[in-house]
Amino acid sequence: MRKAVLSLLLWTWTGTTYFFVEVVFKTLRGRPEAISWTMLALAILLAIPLERFGAELPWDCPLWLQALICGTAIVAAELAAGLVLNIWLGMAIWDYSALPGNLWGQICPQFWALWCLLSLPMIVILDWLRYAVEGGETPRYTMRFYRRITP
Repeated sequence: MRKAVLSLLLWTWTGTTYFFVEVVFKTLRGRPEAISWTMLALAILLAIPLERFGAELPWDCPLWLQALICGTAIVAAELAAGLVLNIWLGMAIWDYSALPGNLWGQICPQFWALWCLLSLPMIVILDWLRYAVEGGETPRYTMRFYRRITP
């Protein structure tokens, strides 16, 4: 039960942090009307794969690979949410149709790359927050691109 509560708190913290960054970004760009409460709910939902993969992947899994996995999972969740919220319900919260390589205007390679990059520090932050509360094994990371084969 304690781990479930911790995960819920981490999802809420991560989603709320992202939402505030988005609020500042849209306000500075002169588009405060584009801010929607649904983005807070979606940000919390998108934090779930980030936190869960970070918690479940083994320490010897390279951090860059964890970021690719998390970024891809986030974009898959974003696609599902976009198809429901933007296409089916017609809420028009975001539209990437002007960006090259987009899929139905809901996801695009540029934002996939951004999610992968943002996942790198967030994986580390969430691991250390989890460690600070739960204890256990100290977070450690590797960035290697290969695996040594021993005879």
